[in-house]
Amino acid sequence: MIGDFVKFSLAAVVALGAGAAMAQDVSKAVSARQSLMKLNAHYIGQLGAMAKGEVEYDSEQAKAAAESLAAVAALDQGAMWPAGSDSDTLGEEATEALPVIWTSYPAITENIDALADATANLAAVAGDGLEALRGGIGPVGKACGACHKEYRVPKN
Repeated sequence: MIGDFVKFSLAAVVALGAGAAMAQDVSKAVSARQSLMKLNAHYIGQLGAMAKGEVEYDSEQAKAAAESLAAVAALDQGAMWPAGSDSDTLGEEATEALPVIWTSYPAITENIDALADATANLAAVAGDGLEALRGGIGPVGKACGACHKEYRVPKN
């Protein structure tokens, strides 16, 4: 009896959650993905500064930053990209996401997968020395740049 109640309650919570996710406010989705990009920039900034010699290399900090970056890259972003949340619809002041994102499936997922792979590889070596960090950060920058080149409003 209690088991059935628990199952029903869980099913109701899941159903309500799914309904809420479908009705997700576009501005919240844009805010979430911009927050994700800011996290990426934060960790890449830390790692890049070490790789360029702007700050002293610290294996523990490099490993932690790279692992955090890999964790962010592994997040499921699907709900952060609802239709109608592009720069043509909302304006470039609200988002830099070009409408082509929504018409380029599955190519866009290849870019996301490339970033996840590159960050996982970086996380595996970032704590192994400055040269390992330098070797691992290039593919991350390449993956970021490839996506931004195709799917982000160009910077002036």
